[in-house]
Amino acid sequence: QVQLVESGGGLVQAGASLRLSCTASGRTFSSYNMGWFRQAPGKEREFVAAIRRSGGSTYYADSVKGRFTMSRDNAKNTVYLQMNSLKPEDAAVYYCAADLHGSLWYYLRAEYDYWGQGTQVTVSS
Repeated sequence: QVQLVESGGGLVQAGASLRLSCTASGRTFSSYNMGWFRQAPGKEREFVAAIRRSGGSTYYADSVKGRFTMSRDNAKNTVYLQMNSLKPEDAAVYYCAADLHGSLWYYLRAEYDYWGQGTQVTVSS
């Protein structure tokens, strides 16, 4: 069983920055691929970013590429999502997720085994 706890959400103005964190339980965090997804009201949960277990490869949705950066600190069992130049359309509940099987399809929700409870990001215009 893996528990994921997100933090760092909040209310910011457009153009501001936020850094989300997600801390995982378990002693094998370094073997998990990790992802961030988000869900706005009335919309499907969508892929935002993913990072391989080693941290050597990261992937981003086109809508956040160049503005968001995902990283991980395996010594702290934590992944981060640095969000810059936030836009009102970035407002959503952000979820981190753990993939224990090393799937190639990092952008698919079904490939993730565990999910956090989510953290709210609100961006005012």
